Amino acid sequence: MKALMSKTAGSIVEAALKRDPHELEFIQSVQEAVHALERVIAKNSHYVNIMERLLEPERMIVFRVPWVDDRGETHVSRGFRVQFNQALGPCRGGIRFHPLMNLSIAKFLGFEQTLKNALSPYKLGGAAGGSDFDPKGKSDNEIMRFCQSFMNEIYRYLGPDKDLPSEEMGVGTREMGYLFGQYRRLAGHFQGSFTGPRIFWSGSSLRTEATGYGLVFFAQLILADMNKELKGLRCAVSGSGKIAMHVLEKLIAYGAVPITVSDSKGYLVDEDGFDYMKITFLRDIKAQQRSLRDYSKTYARSKYYDEAKPWSERCDVAFPCASQNEIDQSDAINLVNSGCRILVEGSNMPCIPEAVDVLRKANVLIAPAMAAGAGGVCSLLLQGI
Repeated sequence: MKALMSKTAGSIVEAALKRDPHELEFIQSVQEAVHALERVIAKNSHYVNIMERLLEPERMIVFRVPWVDDRGETHVSRGFRVQFNQALGPCRGGIRFHPLMNLSIAKFLGFEQTLKNALSPYKLGGAAGGSDFDPKGKSDNEIMRFCQSFMNEIYRYLGPDKDLPSEEMGVGTREMGYLFGQYRRLAGHFQGSFTGPRIFWSGSSLRTEATGYGLVFFAQLILADMNKELKGLRCAVSGSGKIAMHVLEKLIAYGAVPITVSDSKGYLVDEDGFDYMKITFLRDIKAQQRSLRDYSKTYARSKYYDEAKPWSERCDVAFPCASQNEIDQSDAINLVNSGCRILVEGSNMPCIPEAVDVLRKANVLIAPAMAAGAGGVCSLLLQGI
């Protein structure tokens, strides 16, 4: 990628790499952004200084989160909140609970969120954060105690004029409820500063569906510009969380045929395509913390593949909605060979740079997450923010 950059653009990446050499996810996001802006930077050299300032977060908070499990044993997790940029207004960005969460990922997500929010019509800055706490396998009481401990440290940095936390991987209705409840207790007032799925937490009535539905709307607009439509197209979707489930819903509404979902252990393919009844069954499986493998016991025309990704399945449109860097070079080759013509990014930075090169050479149209995934930001309109 460096070879493609001008000397000026390359110097921005080199400076970031020199300062944070071990933050791989953050450096990758910087490389992608600078590469995309290379022509603009080359024509306007003063943007170099602006980019260098932009790439240093305004505030990075790293803290310990002690919590007690149901057996009375104390554990210590690590918490993060990166308030990346507030030039346009108060920060807004997700909270992620995942065992691989670290400062590099928090910075990368905050940087991406800053640019995504800047593309929206609202005056919002960007932020991100979370913890390496893993909510899987934990009881409701354990998650509540962790969320309360997490909020004990971070609440002083939040507020309607400071920072608006929202859901991310591992954080859903339950977690946001615990977080907001503790925030309200500590702050001593009921300020709607958490963007969650309940209107009494300040979330709009469509907040939880907004990102997933928006991805499908974006795909439909792309196809309409090509005098085509989603109806009848086979769609490969990764992930099985909120975004992926809502992508399935809206694809069905448009008459498309979504055929895959995935989890951390593998992927599920249903050759007949999912319908609303099947989506309800998938949600029940996830709510009971069962494996997607159980789906195949009910629907004979489906199959679960262990330690595999869905990108070798024949499809017209792909919706990666799992995590960053989920599509590597070999996955991109599989997508091209499977007939994929459009890739709509549901997760932030789902493709490694080599995968992007493969897709572009094959003329696969890529809808970047900064634009395609802005539905969650735009739903703030319904919240009066």
